[in-house]
Amino acid sequence: MARKKRHPTQPSARKRIFDTASELFYRKGIRAVGIDAIATRAETTKMSLYRSFPSKDALVAEWLRDHDAKFWQAWDAMSQKHPGKPRKQLQAAFALLAKHVSDPAARGCPMANAAVEITENDHPAKRVIERHKVKLRARLAALCEATGARDAALLADELFLLMEGAQVSTVLGVRMPARSAGRAADALIDSHLGGRRRA
Repeated sequence: MARKKRHPTQPSARKRIFDTASELFYRKGIRAVGIDAIATRAETTKMSLYRSFPSKDALVAEWLRDHDAKFWQAWDAMSQKHPGKPRKQLQAAFALLAKHVSDPAARGCPMANAAVEITENDHPAKRVIERHKVKLRARLAALCEATGARDAALLADELFLLMEGAQVSTVLGVRMPARSAGRAADALIDSHLGGRRRA
């Protein structure tokens, strides 16, 4: 039987599988989504899926690596709008967060959500999640240091926890507190600057 040719504008099977899995993992959760559901929704077969990704775990890890790359692209674009102004960059980061949590389709942070579901230490996505969060904390610490905060490490910890808490609150269905995260961040920064307004 002749193989049906793919239309030039139709996404490849790998892309359809990846895009479908990304949407379902974020919307429904990793454990709730099986390989059969992904293949059916992507209009392909399990065999095709396993040709593209050796396992569901590998597909999850690839989804999170893609999220990580897009997250830092957005962060870097935001930073470039305020060169040499660490406080402005922190404010812009929290503005991005507020925009995200205001989206009715938002279900928090994909990394944090995945971390709750993935309990195996040898899962390929575990390292992706850990590296992402460590990098986020480090980026915050560098910006806090640049503001001249009295205890930059503590301020970075506080801002990190504020970001994580805002994301989790959206998963719990409580969005209003998350929308105030920017003002809370400003208050924290002020408390560490001792009333000094720095860029």
